[in-house]
Amino acid sequence: QVQLVESGGGLVQPGGSLRLSCAASGSSFSTYVMDWYRQAPGKQRELVATIIRSGSTNYADSVKGRFTISRDNAKNTVYLQMNSLKPEDTAVYYCHARRTTSYGNDDYWGQGTQVTVSS
Repeated sequence: QVQLVESGGGLVQPGGSLRLSCAASGSSFSTYVMDWYRQAPGKQRELVATIIRSGSTNYADSVKGRFTISRDNAKNTVYLQMNSLKPEDTAVYYCHARRTTSYGNDDYWGQGTQVTVSS
């Protein structure tokens, strides 16, 4: 079992920055692919960024060049650095851990952290 706890959300003005953190409990953190998702009111949850075991990353077009995902396996933590924030980035942001083993698929979600971009 893996528990994920997000932190770092809050209210920020347009053009500002925030850094989200997601701390994972348990062992074998480095074996998981880590994602950040977000869900705005009335909209479907969307994938924002992914970082795989090797450290390679992928981003939604809407955040490319503004957001950076990173991981610290020694601290069992994944981060999302968000710069040049826009009102349309307002959403609840969720951390997600996934992996496939010989026993099946593991899939875990955090509780979410609210990000509000407003003047």
